[in-house]
Amino acid sequence: MDEILKLLDDKGIKYDLVKHDPVYTMEDIHDIGLDNNGYIPKNVFVRNANGKVHYLVSCDPNKKIDFKELASKLNSTRLSFASSERLKKYLNVEQGAVSPFGVVFDTNSEVIVVFDNDLTSKEKVGFHPNKNTATVFLDFNDLIKIIEEHGNKIMYINI
Repeated sequence: MDEILKLLDDKGIKYDLVKHDPVYTMEDIHDIGLDNNGYIPKNVFVRNANGKVHYLVSCDPNKKIDFKELASKLNSTRLSFASSERLKKYLNVEQGAVSPFGVVFDTNSEVIVVFDNDLTSKEKVGFHPNKNTATVFLDFNDLIKIIEEHGNKIMYINI
């Protein structure tokens, strides 16, 4: 978490940090009223069939992600959830803390970040700073700048 906050501070990015009890699901977030502070997307980390391509997918929390349809839109082979070992290796996070901020630990910028087109209209969005005991709210465009500067590919699709 400290690395993410330092990165935001170093880049002069404005953000609000909300510390809270650990949350593991979108339901947990809603139960503690965290989503009253801003828009909080659902984030999943998936891999293709042979495990060579990884995607961090971020979308509206009320949308159901159809993996077959998602694979088609990404021109990918079958998708499945990435293991906890892959989460640690590529994003330096544990289950329940998946966030686009994790790509700053993706040394070779291999993870493709996929945003649902609905997110582009959001101004203030909230993501865990790689720990599920806090949420950082910031401008969506600032998040995009961080990912682009790190070198990860970004895709926008309709989920």
